[in-house]
Amino acid sequence: MSKIKVANPVVDMDGDEMTRIIWQKIKDTLIFPYLDLELDYYDLSVENRDATDDQVTIDAANATKKHGVAVKCATITPDEARVKEFNLKSMWKSPNGTIRNILGGVIFREPIICKNVPRLVPGWTQPIVIGRHAYGDQYRATDFKFPGKGTLSIKFVGEDGAVIEKEVFKAPDAGVAMAMYNLDESIRDFARASLNYGLMRKYPVYLSTKNTILKTYDGRFKDIFQEIYEAEFKAEFDKLGITYEHRLIDDMVASAMKWSGGYVWACKNYDGDVQSDTVAQGFGSLGLMTSV
Repeated sequence: MSKIKVANPVVDMDGDEMTRIIWQKIKDTLIFPYLDLELDYYDLSVENRDATDDQVTIDAANATKKHGVAVKCATITPDEARVKEFNLKSMWKSPNGTIRNILGGVIFREPIICKNVPRLVPGWTQPIVIGRHAYGDQYRATDFKFPGKGTLSIKFVGEDGAVIEKEVFKAPDAGVAMAMYNLDESIRDFARASLNYGLMRKYPVYLSTKNTILKTYDGRFKDIFQEIYEAEFKAEFDKLGITYEHRLIDDMVASAMKWSGGYVWACKNYDGDVQSDTVAQGFGSLGLMTSV
């Protein structure tokens, strides 16, 4: 039997532990015998990420931008115990976070509803689509310990030399601090992707933030979504009889437990990470969740 010729290379991101063995078995049994395929291979094992100072993760992401398609295996994001176990030079950041930050985009996760899989939330009878903004926030944050009493501040220096500096906290003792960011253009892409997905599925769209606390940061998400909706999507939503609405994250979580499903829930990066697994388990299994 002749093999099917695959026109373009596929990026192959190998992973950690058992996933390496399983993925190799899949390739040897189900892929290589049937496909004439060039793989652009990157070893994303935690040992190799450490040996390359995580450059291999960046190279794999850039290769994905070039070729347009990739397969990534599960990888370890090291904590203190893993740093000690593997004798790592650093507690490297999540490779998924690094890759997503380079590629940008939005991840949509939707449960596969099976009648014979019991649901932990019986009232969920329609899919809940989680749209996760896959850029910035906690996944690209800079965090550090400070050793004692002092003043914590944050500063931005523009290309034109203009400086914005804010005092964050007068620390009475040692502690921890974190700074994170996002970009207007990435938020606009997130808004368009989420609203387009709602149109495609004919589902209402909800954005959840905590803008009452993070008035500027989360407020920016709220304002940009509203601007994009009013300018580009409201007429189409009205034709279909569907709506867009911003809700506080705690109110949205409570509402999700009461509603039956059938909507797109647009979440910031960290919220989407958490809520996609919550929704998956509520529908019966973490394994029954598609990712687009």
